[in-house]
Amino acid sequence: MLLRLFQFLSLMPLPVLHALGVATGWIVYLSSPGYRRRMREHLALAGYGPLLHSAIAEAGKGVLELPFIWCAPPSRVLGAATLHDWDVAQAALDCGRGAIFLTPHLGCFEIIAQAIASRVPLTAMYRPPKKAALEPLLGQARARDGLSLAPATLAGVRTLLKRLRGGAAIGLLPDQVPGTGEGVWAPFFKRPAYTMTLPAKLHQMSGAPLVLCYAERLPRGRGFAIRFVRFEQALEGTPAQQAQAINAAMELLVARCPAQYFWSYNRFKGAPGADDRDGEPA
Repeated sequence: MLLRLFQFLSLMPLPVLHALGVATGWIVYLSSPGYRRRMREHLALAGYGPLLHSAIAEAGKGVLELPFIWCAPPSRVLGAATLHDWDVAQAALDCGRGAIFLTPHLGCFEIIAQAIASRVPLTAMYRPPKKAALEPLLGQARARDGLSLAPATLAGVRTLLKRLRGGAAIGLLPDQVPGTGEGVWAPFFKRPAYTMTLPAKLHQMSGAPLVLCYAERLPRGRGFAIRFVRFEQALEGTPAQQAQAINAAMELLVARCPAQYFWSYNRFKGAPGADDRDGEPA
């Protein structure tokens, strides 16, 4: 049922989906106290409180564009994206040690893996959905040409390291809350956030350079601008210091289009004083 709904919605033009997304964003915001509280608190914490209305609209667009990203023909999806500064990514790949693409929950992050995989084979780590009914949809949607998936397990990590040592590219969401024992506490927008140590470990074990990337959602459904940025922080010191450097890089990316960050995500789960109640839409 869900797959058919997504397939039907994928037939609609992207501007229509984004217009519907704006309405959806406001409906979810007004109907969910937990979602509303978390979005407002996180925006205020990061200093982006005045962008609340834009963030509500962008969050809704992010939901309604998923059928297009996951179910529309690859040619149509990639036709909606333009790549900027690909030379940054190519320079990393040309080193011959593989490349680690880091993509935060910013803009249309789901399209980035497809765009990279259209140029070079990419293995992306993913966390299986909590709802088993979503697994067939996500498995089919994310398995596109040139793109393979590795689960967020020990076996998946071994797969990523193997790909890097073979000179290939991998993709990670560095601002995704890791499992217990798989991260360290590091500041993110001046608040403790449990942060994965995997990117730094893979970098150290393989020598693969890190490349930052994000997909900015363009106004009025005009598509997406995928941008590649050099990782300029030094991955030195303790795991906590390395995680802090990666979080600082994520903050700089968010500052480029702050209304498009996934502010309702429970990024500070488990931190002292954090509200761990589920405030994200179902």
